[in-house]
Amino acid sequence: MLEKNNYYGSQQMGGGQFHLKTPNFKKVKKAGIGVAVGVVVLLTASQSFYSLQEDEYAVVQTFGYAQVVETSGIKFKIPFVQNINKVSKASKQFAVGYDLETDESIDKESFMITSDYNFVNVDFYFEYQISDPIKYFYASEDPETIVKNLAQSYIRDTVGSHKVDEVLTTGKYAIQSEIKTKLQERMDEENIGIQITNAVIQDAEVPTAEVAQAFKNVEDAKQGMETAINNANADANTRIPAANAQADKIIKDAQAEKAALIAEAEGQTARFNSLYEEYIKFPLVTKQRMFYETMEEVLPKMKIYITDGSTQTMLPLDSFSTVDIQSGSGTKEDK
Repeated sequence: MLEKNNYYGSQQMGGGQFHLKTPNFKKVKKAGIGVAVGVVVLLTASQSFYSLQEDEYAVVQTFGYAQVVETSGIKFKIPFVQNINKVSKASKQFAVGYDLETDESIDKESFMITSDYNFVNVDFYFEYQISDPIKYFYASEDPETIVKNLAQSYIRDTVGSHKVDEVLTTGKYAIQSEIKTKLQERMDEENIGIQITNAVIQDAEVPTAEVAQAFKNVEDAKQGMETAINNANADANTRIPAANAQADKIIKDAQAEKAALIAEAEGQTARFNSLYEEYIKFPLVTKQRMFYETMEEVLPKMKIYITDGSTQTMLPLDSFSTVDIQSGSGTKEDK
């Protein structure tokens, strides 16, 4: 029977003896070293290259010094010396007042008070991009949390400075623009490498149905007022041109009458001046001519009555065409 010993050497079987082959420890050692070297080479090779996509930045840190790689492709790095952190160039989102994944409301974030002491639920949606990867990684421990906390602070501050009507209706654009501006200015102050690209009021409503109905009634009244104003403006746009046209006609008629009167007055003045010039030359002749002309205008309109002075009988003479005058001595024909 074969007996095994705990060492390599000669073995006995029955009455005989045979020898086992002693392993070559040098060869085993070399093989182990070769395997170890191969593992180290593979590990080193795997740590020497990295790939970068089109929508990624790479922050390469070498002994505490960081630099940004923006171009895509296969990149080389010094293994075990350089550390690589990748960050997306794409826009990122977060919400205040509700959960982006489940769309469930978060009352402790959305419930706030306005300047006129009304309560509202306001949901905000934000978009941002990493503008400086080095600052994003090393300027703060958790930049996303910082951005969201600051956004909540500015939302409450801004909504609290506006009336409830503005928050629910007319002031939404101004409010979200103001919040975006304030948040970006604070990001610049904090210098954490984040750019705010969008801030939108996703939803704004009052917390109770009764208040919501009251605001609906107010909004309906406002729309009715706007409709009445628009109708009045349309009527004014119809009436005003007609009134302007009538006023222009009156003005033009008055100007024409004015011109006619002025022309007539100037003509009379010219005739008077002409007559006066003739009068200066021949005063007596001019007086006689003026007397005759005046009599020609006055006498045809007069009625002449002749009496003998002793009786009351009067004989009207309506015309000067031919008049027979009886006298004691005979008849005289006067024209």
